[in-house]
Amino acid sequence: MARGKFRKSVLKRFKITKKGRALRRISGLNHFLSKKSRDLIRTKRKLTTSDLDLIENYLNY
Repeated sequence: MARGKFRKSVLKRFKITKKGRALRRISGLNHFLSKKSRDLIRTKRKLTTSDLDLIENYLNY
C-alpha cells in the first residue's frame, strides 16, 4: 500500500519542536520596518490555533 506524501511546502516553512510548537519565519518583516508599528510587529510573532491545526494536518502522514 502506498504511503501518503508530505507537503514539501509545509516542511520547508515550518519546524515542529519537541513540545509540539510550530516555528516559522514571520512574513512582512523584511524591509520598511520603520513604517510599521511595534504592535504590528509584535503580533506577527504569534500563530493562531487554526494555523497550528492546519500545519499538523499537513504533517500527519
